Formats: sequence, C-alpha cells, structure tokens
Amino acid sequence: MQHPTRHIGLIGGIGPAATVVYYQRLVAGAAARGRSLRLTIANADVQVLARNAEDGNSRAQATAYGVHLAELKGAGAEFASITSLGGHFCFAQTEAVSPLTLISAIAPMDAGFAARGLKTVGLLGTRQVAGSALYGQLHQTRALAPVDLDLVHDTYIKIAISGACPANARDVLIGEGQRLIDRGADAVVLAGTDLGLAFDGVDPGYPVLDALDLHVEHLLDLACD
Repeated sequence: MQHPTRHIGLIGGIGPAATVVYYQRLVAGAAARGRSLRLTIANADVQVLARNAEDGNSRAQATAYGVHLAELKGAGAEFASITSLGGHFCFAQTEAVSPLTLISAIAPMDAGFAARGLKTVGLLGTRQVAGSALYGQLHQTRALAPVDLDLVHDTYIKIAISGACPANARDVLIGEGQRLIDRGADAVVLAGTDLGLAFDGVDPGYPVLDALDLHVEHLLDLACD
C-alpha cells in the first residue's frame, strides 16, 4: 500500500489547459515516488484573472483567491499554490489573507536555474511576468524579456484563455524564443503555465525549461516530505 502525500490544494482554471497538465504531472510524479497523491483543485476564472492582472487590481484578485483558498482548506488541503505565474502578481496580498500556507511557483525557479548552471535565461510570458523578471524574484540568474513583449503577452493571453495554440501563435512564440537565444540567453524559460501548448512535442532548436515542471517538482517535494 502506498503512503499518501500531504494534501495539496491548487487554485486552477487559470487557464484550464495548464490545470490539466498540473494534474497529470502531479499524478505521475507522485507515482514515480511510490506515493498516493492527495489533491484538491479549486476552479478560478481565467477571464477575471486576466482583467485584474491587466488593471493591476491586486486587492480584487487576492479577494477572489481567498474564496478558493477557503474552499481548499475546507476540503482538507494542508498547503496551497496558484497554477499561474501571471497570477502571482498579487502573491503578497493573497498570502496575507490565505488560511493556508501559500507556496510560490517563482521561488523554486531561481534555485533551479542556478542548479543547472544557467547564467542568463530568456523569459516567455505575460508583460507583467517577463517584463518584471518574475516580479524581481530572480537573484542568481540574469533574465531577458522578449524584444516584442507586447506581442508575446497578447499571444500568450489568447492561448491561455482559449486553451488552444494555433500554428501562427506557435510560430510567434518559438521565433521570439530564438531571438532571446540570439541575445545571449542560455535557455528559454516558459514563464507561463499554458506555454506548453506551444512547445510540448516540438523541438525549437534551443534549450527550453518549463516553469510548470519546476513548480510541480517543488510541490511534490513538499507533499512527500
């Protein structure tokens, strides 16, 4: 009989496609460690998040998250995390009202880059995430934002909301990744949890790290401790 993990709570739905990947990779990761996964997902509204992030309305989004965190606590979750890097724009405000320990998806990235010997990474993600170098939380690695940050932002938001990545959007993101490599990035980081829709199963011709994978590994480390 497998020993169960600590009960993970996720705020999902932002966007739905990324939430499915979190579920799949957490299940697979727990099984690989010989553990039985305990997981509850609360469904947030990706349209509300997109609007609040664009407006910089941290208070409104933290309040919305607070409702979901209460749901997760009621379901028995022992800690919680947000399945959107763009959704971390109000992390401090959310942490202040959370009834559960809130785990950052950004914190393990800095250590993960350093452990891989990466000196410079290129970030693909929203205007807020890539433009701020993940809200200024990278301390060991230099980060580059895309040259056409608005184009990457708009392309990413469309695929996150729709849950699909058409060929023209994939071409934009892969091309912008190459421009980051050309400017000196050692690897391109998918700093948006829906970007796997564009890169999964594709060889862009340069190294790619998925922030979602780093987050999943961190959650499993905590859950299996």
